[in-house]
Amino acid sequence: MLPLLPTFGTVVATPENELRRWRRVFDANAKVVVNGEKYLDPENFVNAIAPRGDLSKIGRAQFAVLFRVADASRRGLVSWEDFTVFETMLKRPDADYWIAFQYFDVDNSGTISFDEFKNVFTASVSSSAIPFDFECDWVKLYLGKKNGTRVLGYNEFTQLMKGLQGERVRQAFQYLDTDQVGFIKPDQFKQIILEIAGHKLSDAVVERLPTLCTLTPGGRISYSEVAAFHNVVREMDMVERIIREATAKSKDGRIDQSDFLNHASISSRYSLFTPMEASIIFHFAGRGSAEKRLALVDFAQLLDPRWKAPHEETDVKSVSTGMSFLNGFLQSAYNFVQGGFAGAFGATIVYPIDMGVHLSSLISNMMMQNQRSTVVGQMLYKNSLDCARKIFRTEGFVGFYRGIGPQLIGVAPEKAIKLTVNDLVRGRAMDPETGRIKMVWEFIAGGTAGGCQVIFTNPLEIVKIRLQMQGETARVEGAAPKGAVHIVRQLGILGLYRGASACLLRDIPFSAIYFPVYSHLKKDVFHEGYNGKQLNFLETLGSAAIAGMPAAYLTTPADVVKTRLQVEARKGQSHYKGLTDAFMKIYHEEGFKALFKGGPARIVRSSPQFGFTLLAYEYLHKYPWEDKPPQVQTALTSRQDDISRIRARNALKILLDVHGDFGRRAARFTPPFVPAVSEEQA
Repeated sequence: MLPLLPTFGTVVATPENELRRWRRVFDANAKVVVNGEKYLDPENFVNAIAPRGDLSKIGRAQFAVLFRVADASRRGLVSWEDFTVFETMLKRPDADYWIAFQYFDVDNSGTISFDEFKNVFTASVSSSAIPFDFECDWVKLYLGKKNGTRVLGYNEFTQLMKGLQGERVRQAFQYLDTDQVGFIKPDQFKQIILEIAGHKLSDAVVERLPTLCTLTPGGRISYSEVAAFHNVVREMDMVERIIREATAKSKDGRIDQSDFLNHASISSRYSLFTPMEASIIFHFAGRGSAEKRLALVDFAQLLDPRWKAPHEETDVKSVSTGMSFLNGFLQSAYNFVQGGFAGAFGATIVYPIDMGVHLSSLISNMMMQNQRSTVVGQMLYKNSLDCARKIFRTEGFVGFYRGIGPQLIGVAPEKAIKLTVNDLVRGRAMDPETGRIKMVWEFIAGGTAGGCQVIFTNPLEIVKIRLQMQGETARVEGAAPKGAVHIVRQLGILGLYRGASACLLRDIPFSAIYFPVYSHLKKDVFHEGYNGKQLNFLETLGSAAIAGMPAAYLTTPADVVKTRLQVEARKGQSHYKGLTDAFMKIYHEEGFKALFKGGPARIVRSSPQFGFTLLAYEYLHKYPWEDKPPQVQTALTSRQDDISRIRARNALKILLDVHGDFGRRAARFTPPFVPAVSEEQA
């Protein structure tokens, strides 16, 4: 025998903070006062326990069904004591079935008799519904003969409720198949599904239910198709998990029936879905074309019962061209500005690394790469630490930021162009439904961005490098340092692009490597977007920083050559005529390793710089008109509500399996087996 409904004494073990939260909810919603005590009426009880958000498929009024469970004294009002007992009940891991049991257990005996089951069922279902045969063999398996003494305990009741919907489908089909030919009409199929699962399907799917007859010749629907559709609805959470995982692993972000069945096979011990069930899934997701490869967004109308059809494009076609141009211009302008801010932020963070090593092993990249073995007299730096030490000794801490002015002035348009062009090309090449982009276009987008940035990169770096070298030149040769304006005048317009070929050779492959690696680290390693996941601070910084490592090291030879070409050679140093000549002389005079001189230094400099730059860009790169691939939001991906509200909703879903209109009918009428109590009696 199952224990009766828990009393208020069971709440003693409830943590005090939960009691305070429950009290706050109760006081906020209790509007009825009787003899100085607050009470919840049915409407305010629903406000207190119903989940927040869009409940278009499960109306708020239907939650009034649970009021009868909370109102243990049957007085039509819920007291504070009743409310705490109900909330404690919701803490049970099996709260959904427990509440359903309490609803059917009219006499609070801890068991459910045949009459109780029949009366509650009948009172909750309209007279126009497809009748249910309580004298069927299936019911007798659980409850015995009508006049017998067999009753259901809690555990038996849960199994009955789990199998009830399947029995209802069988009986409904048999009732409508009057000629017993094994087929029903499309409108009859729609009637069955609306009664047992209408609250689980979007309006679009409901409207297209009759089209299931097109799967087979004859224009009718067989029992096997009805049973298959029912299994799909019953296992919809598993359907969604399989679809999300399969589309995430697919190269193009789309799957067909074979992909679905293959992933279903490896996701469980046994095959959960038959080929017919897969055909039904793709029939409704593909709007009648079950052979297409579909993206996750195509399945939205099947997975989300709240799904609504997007606005028709014809409604905005007259203004779409102008608005599209304006929207694109605003996006590009926003990207450009934010790219500049992000670039300046990243450059400021790592500029000391670009100049030398401080106490934490910061490395001077440019100076080490420009150290030539053919200079007569002395080696300026023994190693990275020696380089940093000498910069600090001769110029102080300010020396680590020498040349940062032109750097910040130039880095804004440089990074702005790189990030904007990359986003622009990726956006044009991206599949609008899946958000995927082919690998070749990822390389093209990155390479194009790297090539475009050279317009600003080359003049910036030649001025920066010469400013950085002036400190050591002054120490060795006694020359007075000159400003950036003097260097620009000395070089002229053409001189500012000295070494541009090497700069292109470095920046194009750098960006072509960096952006695809960054994108795939976010998606494949940190699983951005999977079930709605958004990367946190460290995941974003890690992706951006790690992506800079291979890009920086593999392009070091081009950076070495570029640096040699851009630095003004002093007396006794090798002179280079051009890109090829520089490569050949460095290789013959200093060996292959010289081409990778400063490679680790580039990693230490570029990795954090791009890490902080992309981190800032990602956080700034948000705007209300941003075009993103459509997202599929369901119960699996939405923000979790309070667990008690979720369990209350799940309990209602179990009752709705009896009939889709269960809660609405119970909310409108007082069943004959529930004694009505006036407010005065309360």
